[in-house]
Amino acid sequence: MSNLQERLTALRREFHRFPELGFQETRTKAEVARHLRELGLEVHEGVGVVGVLRAGEGNRAIGLRADMDALPIREASEHDHASQHPGVMHACGHDGHMTMLLGAAERLAQEQGFDGTVVLLFQPNEEHGLGAQAMIDEGVLEQFPVEEVYAIHNLPGAPVGQISTRSGVICSSESLFEITIQGRGGHSSMPQVGVDAITVGAELVLALQTIVSRKLAPGSGAVVSVTEFLTDGQRNVLPGSAVIKGDVRARRLEDRAQIEAFMRRIAAGVAASHGVEADVSFRTEFVEAINAVGPTEAVYRAAEAAGCEVIRDRPPMSFSEDFAHFSAAVPGCFLLLGNGKQGPHGQPLHSADYDFNDALLTIGAEFWVQLVRDRLPIRKD
Repeated sequence: MSNLQERLTALRREFHRFPELGFQETRTKAEVARHLRELGLEVHEGVGVVGVLRAGEGNRAIGLRADMDALPIREASEHDHASQHPGVMHACGHDGHMTMLLGAAERLAQEQGFDGTVVLLFQPNEEHGLGAQAMIDEGVLEQFPVEEVYAIHNLPGAPVGQISTRSGVICSSESLFEITIQGRGGHSSMPQVGVDAITVGAELVLALQTIVSRKLAPGSGAVVSVTEFLTDGQRNVLPGSAVIKGDVRARRLEDRAQIEAFMRRIAAGVAASHGVEADVSFRTEFVEAINAVGPTEAVYRAAEAAGCEVIRDRPPMSFSEDFAHFSAAVPGCFLLLGNGKQGPHGQPLHSADYDFNDALLTIGAEFWVQLVRDRLPIRKD
């Protein structure tokens, strides 16, 4: 292991041992800020942490984002860097994302080789889709204006160090829905006297599945999932109310709007057929993540120059990414970095036995360095 690899591995595992949930990343933020200051960067602490590194006299600036939060999952791993916070773990690799960016900051601070400004954006609360917008609302893009913005996410199941992305939509939006059915409860032996909310809800759950299969174009990539079905029924009591909760993923704003409209129409129709009421709440937390053409091409070039295997025009991901708020404000590119296929590195994101692959730390740092030097080249007079 190189000295940098050893130090980054130790740092990543320290982040992993002490995970913190969204908007609770107190220790994590302090550690990130401390490392940036030790490297001589200008550091600003607010909702997140921002490090600013300047070289030369160029007036161009680019932003690089890493997420900091962990998940409310009890870790099942037994390695020596397992979570010390019961019920909280880095099950998505944000510990590695931070460390790769700090590794790049170290190299760029020491070696430079670029002309302009690099703005390092360490973002809280990516998992709930709130952190990026919170930083934007705080004024981070006005205080530190950038022309382009980039982010990396590891991808279990893909070969170690493989970089893949695409221009256009790269990640789906996520909308949460809640449908409240108000029927009339009663005795289980006399269902005709009331209106059983669980029967109405069951009919509604099945009807919702027709939205994607029969009302949207094939290949839309949309997903409608019912994830909770709650009632106030008991052993011999028919429920008078029911709540259906779920999750919608879409790759286009138009599809998302259509899904909401169909959902409201179906709920109203099913409720009316039973003589009850149904109230629908539909809230979008993650918008669709869109990659701009220029930054995406820049990623391809930098990845190849860094010696990475490159997959162009990969299919969009069905998961959602808070980076979408940054790339909606500034042209950007979100890319995937293969985490490996075996063992904990190949386990799905958000699984209790997942672990970030430390072999990626110097690979990711090298990619960031190459991208910065490509996008902020030293002028040759």
